[in-house]
Amino acid sequence: MADVADDPPLSIDALTGYQQDGQAWVAVDDSGPPIAFVVVEVIDGSAHVEQTSVHPDHSRRGVGRVLLDHVGAWAVELGLPALTLTTFRHVPWNAPYYARCGFVELTPAEVTPGLSRVLESEIAFGLDPATRVCMRRGVG
Repeated sequence: MADVADDPPLSIDALTGYQQDGQAWVAVDDSGPPIAFVVVEVIDGSAHVEQTSVHPDHSRRGVGRVLLDHVGAWAVELGLPALTLTTFRHVPWNAPYYARCGFVELTPAEVTPGLSRVLESEIAFGLDPATRVCMRRGVG
């Protein structure tokens, strides 16, 4: 995981694009600075969680779950049936966490063409496909 941790964060331009498209949200604490964020895009008719991150000082307090629930409400407003994401299969704060948030692993037959392209781009980036999983959570 050290290699992944060393990857650069999303660029300001990418984050600005998500913000301008109304597909980025942040959580703040009482002092005001962001403590977490989530960015999404619509892939194959579902709200795809492209990235979510919670500052370590604020982890394990439900902030990430609140952001995911907010994205779920946004998806309902748009008439989208589900949230999707790709993540690490065995990292405790990835797939097991998302399973606790109601996501289920998709079988290979359930992986949509758009999610397949996401996985292909992750592999091209250097991630081991055996470590990756696609997950889905219905909304509404």
